[in-house]
Amino acid sequence: MPTGLGSDLVKGYAVPSGAADELFDKSGQMRPVWTNFINHISSLSADQLGVRIAHGDQYLRDAGVYFRRYSGTSPDERDWPLSHIPVLLHDDDWQQITRGLIQRADLLEHVLTDIYGAQTLASTGQIPAELLAQNPEWLRPMVGIVPRSGYFLHHLAFEIGRNPDGSWFVLGDRTQAPSGAGFALENRRATSRVFSDYFTRTNVRRLAGFFRDFRDTLRAHAGSSSDAAILTPGPGTDTYFEHVYIARYLGLMLLEGEDLTVQNGQAMVRTVSGLRPINMLWRRLDAPFADPLELDEHSHIGTPGLVGALRAGNLSMINALGSGVMETRALMAFLPRIAKSVLNTPLILPNIATWWCGHAAERAYVKAQAGRLAFGSALSTGLPYDRDSGTSAANAAPPPGQDLAAWIDAQAGNLVAQQSVRLSTTPVYENGRLVPRPMTIRVFLARTDNGWQVMPGGYARIGKNRETTALGMQGGGSVADVWVVSDTPVPRETLSPAKGSYQRVPEGALPSRAADNLFWLGRYVERAEGTIRLLRAYHLRLAETDDPEDPSVAYLASYLLGWGVDPTQPIPEALTTEIGAATNCASKVRDRFSVDGWTALNDLTKSLGKLAVTVEPGDDCARAMGVLLRKLSGFSGLVQDNMYRSSGWHFLEFGRALERVSEMASALASFTDPDAPEGCLDVAIELGDSVITHQRRYLVDPNRQSVIDLLALDRCNPRAILFQIDTLHDLIPALPFGRPASQHAPLSEQIEQLQTKLGSITPDALSQAQLTDIGNAMAELSASLTTAYLN
Repeated sequence: MPTGLGSDLVKGYAVPSGAADELFDKSGQMRPVWTNFINHISSLSADQLGVRIAHGDQYLRDAGVYFRRYSGTSPDERDWPLSHIPVLLHDDDWQQITRGLIQRADLLEHVLTDIYGAQTLASTGQIPAELLAQNPEWLRPMVGIVPRSGYFLHHLAFEIGRNPDGSWFVLGDRTQAPSGAGFALENRRATSRVFSDYFTRTNVRRLAGFFRDFRDTLRAHAGSSSDAAILTPGPGTDTYFEHVYIARYLGLMLLEGEDLTVQNGQAMVRTVSGLRPINMLWRRLDAPFADPLELDEHSHIGTPGLVGALRAGNLSMINALGSGVMETRALMAFLPRIAKSVLNTPLILPNIATWWCGHAAERAYVKAQAGRLAFGSALSTGLPYDRDSGTSAANAAPPPGQDLAAWIDAQAGNLVAQQSVRLSTTPVYENGRLVPRPMTIRVFLARTDNGWQVMPGGYARIGKNRETTALGMQGGGSVADVWVVSDTPVPRETLSPAKGSYQRVPEGALPSRAADNLFWLGRYVERAEGTIRLLRAYHLRLAETDDPEDPSVAYLASYLLGWGVDPTQPIPEALTTEIGAATNCASKVRDRFSVDGWTALNDLTKSLGKLAVTVEPGDDCARAMGVLLRKLSGFSGLVQDNMYRSSGWHFLEFGRALERVSEMASALASFTDPDAPEGCLDVAIELGDSVITHQRRYLVDPNRQSVIDLLALDRCNPRAILFQIDTLHDLIPALPFGRPASQHAPLSEQIEQLQTKLGSITPDALSQAQLTDIGNAMAELSASLTTAYLN
């Protein structure tokens, strides 16, 4: 029997001097909320715990959870950095946190209402006017606009930490477009798999109720789920996975700025059925980028006129444009005094002590206490401990050799000083033991019809070493689940409104951009498959002859070069480009097909990269093409078997069928040419994956008539041109007809003309020129589809 970790688990656990710790209180006693959990993992051997941790990591990889790390010239996707030991808080602690954060949320709402309305706080000096007038996050065009919902704030996050005396305080407010709620759900799912036996019998408060109530509130205010959407900057942002995840989890459309237009003060979604009004946007991009017409004229990800739609009262925004001003570092200096003025009570959870250096008295105090303070830009939104914020924005210091006091005087109103804090620590599992690491907890609030609701947990951000003054995921930090543990049983919350009931939501509109990406995803995947089949055929013959000048090998090489594929490269750049284009299209519509499909496509990309540096021309490369073909077929199969037959699937299938016709017509025009070298008819059959079918259906060796009959005119062969033309014809009625008939009519006419022509022609009458014309017709069909639905 393996021996458990036992007392070695916490042996040598030393809390940094001056810091609070979640596992042990200030007297060195283990907090009661941790006792049972520590006893549980102490009973496990290192190997057993390692296997459980591996299960959690595998879940995250299978679910496609990642974060985008920025290094060098381009971002790359990294595995989600989960710290597997959750942070445990007792329900009593959480109730105090909840009361304090709800009070703070109400205070922030009051301040926003004032600074975009009567501006009493500025006129009476409770907020220095220059902190608004010079602030890039205070948006002047929003002044006087009353939000349609009646509130500026609907979804908030707060960074909190624990004082050495055990009390809690606020390190920062997140009011712009708070991220992390979706990641908190995935942290929970992964951690509950690591400790599944313990989690199920422990009174840990669930997260689903928080999302259910917020979703129901969004739908109630929007009119329906189809009238609400998440507005994302797109796949380039570091939190794009979360945008996709939340959209899928809550059943909301995921839109980018180009999906929207504004007409007569009404925001409209560009869909395949025409323009459709949208009533509510959950904004996940920074406000200045939302409208290049009235805000940042350099923005390429916004929608011109969006502010006008808000001004007309035709659109609700979560959170309101301009709400990011409350993240300004200097404003924390004034919130405690404002709270006493407008709430008639001090803050339950104080924020980090802050002094704005624009006032002489505060500046004198800061100079006297400078050695114990951290400095930063007054208008920055970064946090002093957060390495991800970047030193230029969050932290500041005088140039070498300059007197500190003189520098403070020179900076004055541009400078803010904050108390230097030592972050509280939490246990992390490393090398068979628990060690303390600095952390903050991000807590999420959502406005519902019953007031503010606090997510019972959240996620903790954890530093990578013992230093308790800095952390950040970009610098190698990690995240952990937060368990709020009750002494009594807790409800098993779900997204469902009630047991035994359900509500079927009508299919939402399909944005034209999404349809365009699905259409081209189908085309690029089919194109990549065709390239792989051609390369396999080339390298098989090269392996047989070992002579690049052999007529059939040279003919294949010439054909490949005509398609921009260099056969001398074992993994040609063109193939990498095609698969990269497919992945790019898929990344923009991740909310519309399964996680397994996305994982399969990523696996294909990784395999392609590995093969590029290992394979040799000839037989080795032919086998590699077989591997890639099976992986690509796996992706296609997952999409075909699992994707709901909505409008999106129909555009994907249309693109796939159109590309298959185009490639087969081109291949037949070339490889059935009477002047083609011997063996080219066999190549055509291989490309059509129809070798066995030809052997069974025709009692002759391949000839031009049999190959044309099988691969062009056979309605039962999915590789045949006519089969795919029939598929395109059957897809037409399923495409939306919200556009004028004059726009979509050419589609039907073009397909029916081809169908009639191919249905009545004989193999010997189908010439090479006619095959080429079929390829040209596919280009015209693609243009007609684009005109009818995708522009």
